[in-house]
Amino acid sequence: MNTFFTQVKVDKSGRARLGIIHTDHGDIETPVFMPVGTQATVKALGNDDLLAADASIILGNTYHLHLRPGEDRIAALGGLHAFMNWQRPMLTDSGGFQVLSLGAQMARNGGEDAKNQMARIDEDGVTFRSHIDGSTHRFTPESSIGVQKKLGADIIMAFDECTPDDADHDYASRAIGRTHRWAEESVAAFQSIPQVHAHRQFLFGIIQGANHADLRVESAKFITALPFDGIAIGGESIGYNMAATRETLDLLAQYLPEDKPRYTMGVGSSPQDLFDVVERGVDMFDCVAPTRLARNGALYSRAAGAEKKFRINITNAPFAEDSRPIEEGCTCYTCQNHTRAYLHHLFAADELLAMRLASIHNVFFMLELMRNIRAAIARDEFLSFKESWQKS
Repeated sequence: MNTFFTQVKVDKSGRARLGIIHTDHGDIETPVFMPVGTQATVKALGNDDLLAADASIILGNTYHLHLRPGEDRIAALGGLHAFMNWQRPMLTDSGGFQVLSLGAQMARNGGEDAKNQMARIDEDGVTFRSHIDGSTHRFTPESSIGVQKKLGADIIMAFDECTPDDADHDYASRAIGRTHRWAEESVAAFQSIPQVHAHRQFLFGIIQGANHADLRVESAKFITALPFDGIAIGGESIGYNMAATRETLDLLAQYLPEDKPRYTMGVGSSPQDLFDVVERGVDMFDCVAPTRLARNGALYSRAAGAEKKFRINITNAPFAEDSRPIEEGCTCYTCQNHTRAYLHHLFAADELLAMRLASIHNVFFMLELMRNIRAAIARDEFLSFKESWQKS
C-alpha cells in the first residue's frame, strides 16, 4: 500500500482526479498549485499571507539556496522549515533547470568556448559559474541529492537535464540518456546518503524528451520503472508551450502510474493552464508567474476573459479612478480592503506595498481556483465547471 499518496477519486467525465499526499509536515490535497519560494521566500509575501491563502505546499530552489546562504548554513539552522518558519510541506527542485537557464547547451551550440558559458554539461553532471560572484560550482546527481537532504524539503527531485523546447532528436536522445543515468544515480544517492533532518523525504523522478514523442515514451517507461515516490514531466516545453504540454500529457497518460502523484513542472502562468493539466490527470504544478506578474501590475481577473489571459494591467489609466476591487467577490485581503484605484496609485508611485498587495491577490486567486476545481471533481462536474468558469 502506498502510504505517501492516496488517490481519492477520478471525475466521471474524464481523467481529472482527487488525491492526498501525506508528509510529516501535513497532508496536501491534490490537484494543487504550489507557489514558488525561490530563495526561501515567496517574493513580496510573508508566511501570514501564504497561510491566509491556505497554501498547503511551497517550493524552494536548490541552485539559488546552494549559492546563498548555502545548504550547510540552512542545515545548521534546522533546515528550510525552521529557517523560514514554514511548518507546512515544501518541495525543492534539483538544480537541473539551471542547466538550461544558464545557457549550458554546449552540444546544441556546436561546442562553443566554455569560457563564454555560464554552465557546461558533461556526462557526469554540470559545472557552472555563480550569477552572483562568478565562482565555480558543480552539481552531480549525488551532490544535488546531498544538497536537498541538507535543505530538508519534504519532496525532492532527481537531478536531470531540462531539455530545450527546440532540441533536435539527436540532442534530445543524448540528453535523456544522461537524465536516465542521473535518475539511477539520484535513487542510489537518496538511499545511501543519511537523513539530515528527522522528517521523511520523498524523491520524484523527471520524464524528459523535449517534443519528440518516441523519446517521451522511452523516458516515461524508464523513469516510472525506478522506485520514485512521484513522477514529474519536465522540459522547457512544459508550461512554456501549453500546446506541447497538452500533447505530451495525452501521449503519456497510459504510462503514468495511478498510485503516484504526477507533477508538471512550471505550469501555472494562466488560470487556463491549470484546467488543461488537471483535465489530463495531473496532481501538482508550480509557476513563478503569479508573483512575477503581480510585481509588474498584471492581476488575475476572471472577468477579463480568455482573450486577455484572465488578467488586467492595473497600471493602465482607466483604473486610476476605479473604486471596485480587483475581482468582484474575491475574498483575499487585497480585494476585501483596497480598490483598483489604490493599487493603480501604488504602482504609479513605485511603492513597495503595491507588490505585496498584488502578489496576495494573484496567489490567493490561483489557490482559490484550485479549491473550486477540487470541489468540482468531487461532484463529478469538472468539465462543466471548466466550461462555465471560462465563459463567464
